[in-house]
Amino acid sequence: MSMQNVDIDRAVDNWAPLAECIFVPHTEEEYSRLVALLDGLVDQVGEDERHPLASLMEVVGVLIEHYESAHVPELTAE
Repeated sequence: MSMQNVDIDRAVDNWAPLAECIFVPHTEEEYSRLVALLDGLVDQVGEDERHPLASLMEVVGVLIEHYESAHVPELTAE
């Protein structure tokens, strides 16, 4: 068995419990759920880049940014 298969097997085993809260948002409700998750992560992680959840916080932030860029109009200066 290759190293990649081992990693994929581990991902499969661990993904099911996480898939409920980490996903690409397609609706306003899903977006709101991710924002709430990010708020909780910010409270837990703060500015500690070495915190075990720091990379998760970054991933959730990227998912939120992606949704916002596609669904939230930019504010324009008048």
